[in-house]
Amino acid sequence: MESLRWLSEEYHDLNGSSFDTLDEPPSALEFSRIVHVSRPVLIKAFRTPASERWTNEYLIDKMGSSQISISVTPNGRADAIAPGLDGKLYFAEPYVQQMSMSSLLSKLSENPDELKGQTETYYLQSQNGNIYTSQFYEDGDAPSEYQPLRIDVPSQVSWCTEALDRNPDAVNIWIGDGGSVSSIHSDPYENIYTVVRGVKHFTLLPPTEGWCLEERMYPHATYTRSESGALILQPSSLETPQVRWASIADPHLPGNLPRDAHPIHVTVKSGDTLYLPAGWWHHVRQSGITIALNWWYDIEMRGMNWVLLSFLRSIKQVPSGNKGHIERDDETYD
Repeated sequence: MESLRWLSEEYHDLNGSSFDTLDEPPSALEFSRIVHVSRPVLIKAFRTPASERWTNEYLIDKMGSSQISISVTPNGRADAIAPGLDGKLYFAEPYVQQMSMSSLLSKLSENPDELKGQTETYYLQSQNGNIYTSQFYEDGDAPSEYQPLRIDVPSQVSWCTEALDRNPDAVNIWIGDGGSVSSIHSDPYENIYTVVRGVKHFTLLPPTEGWCLEERMYPHATYTRSESGALILQPSSLETPQVRWASIADPHLPGNLPRDAHPIHVTVKSGDTLYLPAGWWHHVRQSGITIALNWWYDIEMRGMNWVLLSFLRSIKQVPSGNKGHIERDDETYD
C-alpha cells in the first residue's frame, strides 16, 4: 500500500490537479501529443450536426414510434453496487424497458425538485455501440436502434482517427436527466465525450489512484419487475462471474476518499468535449436534461501504457464485497 501511495504522490507532484482547455479541436499531431501525455483535456468548439438539430421535437420526429432500449432503476444508479433483499451487496444492472423516444423524453425533467419524488429513473445508456459498432467499420453497415439519427453523428472524430490510426470501437448516445448518476469506474478506451445539450459534471482520478476506490468482487444481479410492477433486484445464477467494482459510490461525500487522493473536477457544458484518457477513473453527474455522444477508441497495446494500467489493476488483491464470504474462481461461497 505504501508503494501505491508513493506512486500516487509522485504522479501528483509532477502533474498537479489541473487540466488543459483548448479553444478549438486539435490537429491530429496535437492530439497525438495529448494522448502521449494521457491527461484529460477539455476541448471547445467541436461541433456535430446533432449539436445544432437535436431538440426534443426533432428527436421525436426522427425516431417516430420506434421502440428503443431504456435503462430503468429505482435510484438512478445503473451499473452500480446495490443491496439485495437478502442483505448482500450486488453489482446491479438496470432493468431494460422498450419505449419510444417521445415516452422517454416525457419522463425526464429539467427541474431538480421534480426528481425528488420519483420512484424510478430512466436513462438511455445502452452503450456498447448503440449508434455505431465495430461491425459498421468492418462491413460498412450494422443495425442500430438509432439508425434515423446516424445522419447527425459522425462515425469518427477525424483528428482522433488520424492520430491513433484506427477507427472507433463504438459510438454511443446518452440521454438522461439529473436523476441519473454514473458510478465511478474506468474504461480501457481513449474516450472523446461531447455534450450536445445540458451539463455533465465529471470527477476524475488518474490510474495511479485506483487504490483509493476500494475495489471489491460482487455477485451479479439485474433489476426486474415484480408482479406488482415494482423494481426488485434479482441475483444472477452462481455460474455468472462476479464483477470487480469500486465500493465507493460517491467520491463527493466527506470521508469517502482518503485525504491523499487528488480528484479533478471538470464541468462539460453544451458544445464542450472532454478527452478522457484510457484507464482514468470517472464519476459522472448531470444537470437538467442532458444529451451526449461519445467515441470509444481502443487503447494502443504496444509500448508501456497498457502494461502499466494492467499492473496497477493487478498489484492489489481484490477481496469480496460481502464480509464473511470467500472468493473461489470468481464465485462467492458462504
